[in-house]
Amino acid sequence: MGNEASYPKEMCPHFDRDEIKRLRKSFKKLDSDSSGALSVDEFMKLPELKENPLVQRVIEVFDTDGDGEVDFEEFIVGTSNFSVRGDGEQKLRFAFNIYDIDRDGYISNGELFQVLKMMVGDNLEDWQLQQLVDKTIITLDKDGDGKLSFEEFSAVVGSLDLHKKLVVIV
Repeated sequence: MGNEASYPKEMCPHFDRDEIKRLRKSFKKLDSDSSGALSVDEFMKLPELKENPLVQRVIEVFDTDGDGEVDFEEFIVGTSNFSVRGDGEQKLRFAFNIYDIDRDGYISNGELFQVLKMMVGDNLEDWQLQQLVDKTIITLDKDGDGKLSFEEFSAVVGSLDLHKKLVVIV
């Protein structure tokens, strides 16, 4: 694993050298077994994620190679989604990927149900949640294919300025 300066600007365009050093330090502190990758348990040490019902999905989105752990490169790229200097579309894409569990480029009825279930827990009956999901899909699915594309998702979520809320100061 190279040093911080060896990471190309394309990989982490939203961070300067000092920010990458701070991220490296945070990463090493979380990597309690010094394996060079963060497991789910190690990731859970982040206070910002500990209480988040979507923590597992966030980790899965960070884990681009699907090996169940987040290495430093994945950590940098994932964290860049929350950079003040990150662009709105990148942040929307990250939010979309939280819902796109199978990574096929669409949010299906079942995927929306699963993610919303993680968020609401037992506060809604499954049938109530399913009604909400069905109504959401019907309302937002402009091309009538029964699922939401990134464009359909962006048309609604982008207008909420979500990308301005997905910011963490490093």
